[in-house]
This record gives sequence, structure tokens and C-alpha cells, in this order.
Amino acid sequence: MRIVLFTGKGGVGKTTTAAATAVVAAAAGLRTAVMSTDPAHSLADSFGVELADEMSEVAPNCFAQQLDAQARMESSWSEIRDYLRGLFDWAGLDDIEAEELSVIPGLDEVFALADIKTFDNSGEWDLLVVDCAPTAETIRFLSLPDILGWYMERLFPLGRRVTKVVGPVVSRLAGGVPVAGDAVFGATERFYQRLEGVKGLLTDASRSSVRLVVNPEKMVVAEARRTYTYLSLFGYPVDAVIANRVLPDEIEDPWFSSWKQAQALHLDSIEEGFAPLPILRSELASEEIVGIDRLAAFGERLYDGVDPASVLHEGHPFRMDKADDEVVVSIDLPFARKEELEVSVALGELFITVGPYRRAVMLPDSLRRRSVRGAALADGTLRVRFGHD
Repeated sequence: MRIVLFTGKGGVGKTTTAAATAVVAAAAGLRTAVMSTDPAHSLADSFGVELADEMSEVAPNCFAQQLDAQARMESSWSEIRDYLRGLFDWAGLDDIEAEELSVIPGLDEVFALADIKTFDNSGEWDLLVVDCAPTAETIRFLSLPDILGWYMERLFPLGRRVTKVVGPVVSRLAGGVPVAGDAVFGATERFYQRLEGVKGLLTDASRSSVRLVVNPEKMVVAEARRTYTYLSLFGYPVDAVIANRVLPDEIEDPWFSSWKQAQALHLDSIEEGFAPLPILRSELASEEIVGIDRLAAFGERLYDGVDPASVLHEGHPFRMDKADDEVVVSIDLPFARKEELEVSVALGELFITVGPYRRAVMLPDSLRRRSVRGAALADGTLRVRFGHD
């Protein structure tokens, strides 16, 4: 099964692009599923239909789903739900408040990760399209397998032992406060086992890709560059950038002239900042893109003969590795020559100039506190070494 995840700053057209990709892929004969991990779901609005927690067919070969964290809590975590309700009832909350608070923030992402693994194991799907939350939430979503693994391996066994020893004492001293028992811990452990292998699946460049959706605007492009850096840092492959809502050439009204000039500059910065990733462009639509027909037309214009389910770019052009006390940033620069290469760091960015072309790579915070110890170009790859002062 192929997996394509879409993310971007809120309002850039991420959901529309994800839905259109699913519709075009399904029309090509792929059995396609599309799901939303954004708590503020808008996938149903894009298709113009009602969507539930289960997959429902919205077009031939195309099935869609919006996660309902409350429903999943009822079906998947009944032991945890009952424990939380008892805890909130002990705290004096009424039934409605307890019901709402029993849905822990972030559950949508956890359930989505479990669903991705379930879809892959089923063997029923050719393509899974994931409409992710805006960029900051997407980084958290994709880091969840590592975070949950750390807690399960280190703190979970300790917490279980402590609860068995201290729980009865706390319950007596605190007037019957509910204490998590084996049923709660067992439910958590069983659910975590459903997530096993998700990180490996989503970092496999031959099977999974992230696509960044941007508008040609300064703030949007800057956030997308940061997202690209952090996705690369965590090993998640990005195979394309989609520049959405580009003003079409036929708009010649003088009122739009300065806007078009600004977009042209930002499009140049997108080409430069995300090279060598392919940049797909979609023009600003003259009407709202809602419903299967309009999504299909939008998707056909966007991909223009390109298979939306294919890997649009192979490899990791930007990588980070630990070597002793240094961090080595590796960037593929095929055909570059040493005499035409310049490297510098300023204001949290790594600037690489090859001949007349310049690329700026946004550095993660962990590298901004380090200094450059050296740089070398060998076998078409530039390696920049960062170390502590």
C-alpha cells in the first residue's frame, strides 16, 4: 500500500489537495482511502457529503473517513474511558463534563496512527491519502511513535509497579480516589502494540511520502521550509511541494499586478528553497472547489498526467547523522565542483552557493546552538560538520 500525507499551514488548501489526489487516483483504478487526522475536520466539507468514523464510499474506488475520538474512546479504550469517568466523577464533575474531558487531547493523532497500520495490514487498499493537521500538529503527529515508544519502554513498567504498591494507600487517604488497575494498563499496552511498526512504515521512502502544500506568500513559505527541515530531521521523506492558488496569467487587471509580482518572487524562492523536489502548481480557482466533479478537475490540472500515487522524488536530499560529538548535515549536490561552492551559516540558516545558484536550508534549533567545524564535498554530497563550541 502506498501512503501520501499532505500538510501545510492552515488555510493553504491542504484538504482540497488531499481530497483531489484521492479522487484522481481512484479514477485511475486504484482502491483509495482518504482520512483526516485534523481535529478540525473539513474533509466532509470538501467532498460535500457527510462522513463518519467508518470508511464510506464517496466516489467509485474512493472511500473517506473522519476520525471521531469520542467514538473510538467508546469502542477501543473502554477500560480507560471508565477509569477517567470515575476519576472526574470523584472530582465533582457532572456526567457531561466528565464525558467531554475523557477524550484526551491528541487522541485523534494516536487513533490515526493505529488506523494507518490497520489499513496497511488489511491488504485491501492500493493508496492511503492522509489529510494531516497544520504543520506544527503534523510534526507532533509524526513524532508520536518515538515518544510513545520511549514512555512505554521506560516509564510504563515503572508506573504499573508504583500503582500496585502506592495505589491502595492513595485511595484510602484521598477518600476513594480511583486508581488505575491492570485493566487500564492492559488496554493501554494492547493499543500501543497496534502502533508497532508505524514509524518504519512512514519513513520508508519507497512506500510513504509527505507533500507540502504552500501558497506563494512569505510567511507560508517560511513555515513550510521549517517543516521540511524537521521532517528531514526525523527521517520522513518529502517527495513534492504543491504551490497552490497561483494567480493565472489571464488575469491582467492592474489591481493584481503587484500581487502577481510578489507571487513570482515567492515562487522563485520555493523553487530555490526546496530544490531538487518537484514543484507542482495549481492556479487560483474561479469557484469554490467542493464536490467530486470539481475535485477531479482540480486534481487533473494539478498532476497534469503525473501519477499522483507514484513517488515523485526519490532519496533524502537533506540528511542529519550523529558522528561522535558532531552532527553531520549531508546535502546531495550532484555535478557540483569545489571551486564553485561556497558555504556559510547565518541567522539559523545554512547558505549553500553553487555557481550562480544559492540555497538556504533552515536549521533545527539543536544545530543553531552549534558551530560549523568544517565542510567537504565528496562523491556529489556536501557534508557540513557541526560541533559544540
